[in-house]
Amino acid sequence: MKNPGILIATLLVMLPGFVAKAQVTTDKTKSAETESLAQKIVSQCANIKEGEFVLIQGGVREMELLEDIAINVAKKGGYPLLTVGSDRLTRMFYTEVPVKYDLRAPDLDYKILCFIDAAIGVNYNEDPLLLADIPAERLAAISQANAPVTDLAFSRKIRQVSIGNGLYPTEARAKQFGITFKELSDIFWKGLNVDYQALETTGNSFKKVLEAGNEVHITNPNGTDLKVKITGRKTVVLDGIVSDEDIKEGVLATQVYLPAGEVALAPVPGTAEGKIVIASDFGSGVEVKNITLIFQKGKLVSMTAESGIERLRELYDASAERKDEFSSIDIGINPNVSIIPGSKLACWMPAGMITIGIGNNLFAGGDNKSTFGYNFHIPGSTLTVDGNVLVDGGALVPVKK
Repeated sequence: MKNPGILIATLLVMLPGFVAKAQVTTDKTKSAETESLAQKIVSQCANIKEGEFVLIQGGVREMELLEDIAINVAKKGGYPLLTVGSDRLTRMFYTEVPVKYDLRAPDLDYKILCFIDAAIGVNYNEDPLLLADIPAERLAAISQANAPVTDLAFSRKIRQVSIGNGLYPTEARAKQFGITFKELSDIFWKGLNVDYQALETTGNSFKKVLEAGNEVHITNPNGTDLKVKITGRKTVVLDGIVSDEDIKEGVLATQVYLPAGEVALAPVPGTAEGKIVIASDFGSGVEVKNITLIFQKGKLVSMTAESGIERLRELYDASAERKDEFSSIDIGINPNVSIIPGSKLACWMPAGMITIGIGNNLFAGGDNKSTFGYNFHIPGSTLTVDGNVLVDGGALVPVKK
């Protein structure tokens, strides 16, 4: 789930499925890499300006990168505020803090968001099963309590840069995907070092087709066959850079997820009809195999799987209204990220990846504020707009001018 504007300063709630970076070493090569990345994040991705207050968040294993980000904010004349968390701290918020505080208002987070101009976060959760035994009702309650934080972030148009985007390399994530840590790390860094100008150009070309279209049709040899209306819906281009024009445009144009490279939209509510089949999904923290989703009149009416669906059902059942809505379509456009054949690697930005979502869709320009938002990646799919092919069997089709 993408959550623009929700970078919690004190609670540091990280849902299962988030991933973190490997141990940062202190050798000169790695120091140069983190400094270069920090400069790009601060200057290009977040577009930090003199006098701005910037919240920086990450894990204890990311200190060198976090320090470099903070110093680069200061070098731009900004004021960095650094908060640090860990898997241990995240878990103790559930095992040590009494349940009676789950629904209390996040007053400190709210006050911090009242004055910051931007937030930069590095995903750091190492263990996908970290919260697998925590009752889903507690997770849902805390998400509900934090809803005002989301509203405030949107109303104040706080710029956000989130580093990870489902691809940050860890040993646990690599094992889930069925690849080596080195392979995952190489994919991640290659994805970061993309031509951002070309990414923007590609995104804008797809944006024009989608915003002029009326119906999306998604198919896959695995049985996926779904149609949904998109007439009059705006498309968000997630190209990894926040320009001065983006800042003027509004909050959606200032949300950055790295590695970048996506176009997303919220379809017409109530129009999704058909079936989506997902071979493998890790979003709940455990692998769910061969999921089948059935949509009628824009709502999820059936969710079954071959195995592993119990935790996903718990999270879904514990949430409140609008969780069952077909809410987003996302197309990956990053040419530097490719899926290793035979692996289970699936994330947002590989060129030609199709991702659909249910529930919360604020990141895609929708109005669904459900505390539940879940996204399913469908590699190898075909997507057409009014019969025109944009993605063919998992490969992007260049848009004709």
